[in-house]
Amino acid sequence: MIGQFLLAFREVFEAALITAIILAYLKRTKKSAFSRYAWYGVYLASAASLVSGASIWFVYGSLAGPAKSLFEGVAALFAVSVLSYMIYWMAAKGKEIRMEVEKRLETIATRGATIALTSFSFIIVFREGLETVLFLTPFLPKDVVGTLAGVLLGTAASVALGYTIFVVGMRINIRKFFYFTSILLVLLAAGLTGDGVHELIEYSEGVGIEPGWLGQHAYVLDIPKDSPLHDTGVIGSILAVMFGYTVSAEWARVIVHLAYLAIALPLVISVYKNNGVVGKEDEDVDASINRSYK
Repeated sequence: MIGQFLLAFREVFEAALITAIILAYLKRTKKSAFSRYAWYGVYLASAASLVSGASIWFVYGSLAGPAKSLFEGVAALFAVSVLSYMIYWMAAKGKEIRMEVEKRLETIATRGATIALTSFSFIIVFREGLETVLFLTPFLPKDVVGTLAGVLLGTAASVALGYTIFVVGMRINIRKFFYFTSILLVLLAAGLTGDGVHELIEYSEGVGIEPGWLGQHAYVLDIPKDSPLHDTGVIGSILAVMFGYTVSAEWARVIVHLAYLAIALPLVISVYKNNGVVGKEDEDVDASINRSYK
């Protein structure tokens, strides 16, 4: 549930951040009358995200046999590719979000295009919602209750944090927040990559394709299934989601997992540090959003 919580928390907070920028700009430019159209887009995007999630779950439920393993493997690797791009984009371009959003809003609000404003907020929020659906899809078949609980708790926590920042006025360094959550997401994505490879190996074996030595076990831990340290146990399941922990792993899974970590983790840390994780510019961005939102 922790991994699902982190994914939902991060994505919903990004949506809350962009929504706050939109509302702050409209208030600062004395166009608060248009705010309701921005909210229309948020509501429609939330509904569309729920429909997308239900549709994916319906498709998965109609599959059987090796097709399920193929779906889980492809879904996991696709989610990792989107998640990796999102992490890198936020690291490289995150501090320019406010400027880019306001540039688009200036054109829209000047024309008084209410439909355009609704569409803009819909696209921005729906993108985050769709990403959340994609990221959580690999977890849902394995842990329905934990995934749903993680989504609900993550959404509630991100909304609460957004409220305390943009309404109450609590100050945090948003860039630093994204830096630390990005590190956690890289660890999660690495484990998800290995899990996706594992599902593809199961699919290949199910259809009679022999993966060779890559499909052989690199290690097998002698941990009983009823132990809390098993990857389905209380402790092991948390480690499995956050770090890709498993009591047995094929060589392909181990290699891909470590390769992803070796590439993604140093890259993300380097980009954030080169752009300045903590600095006056970040504090100014946080303060300007808070001041203009109130």
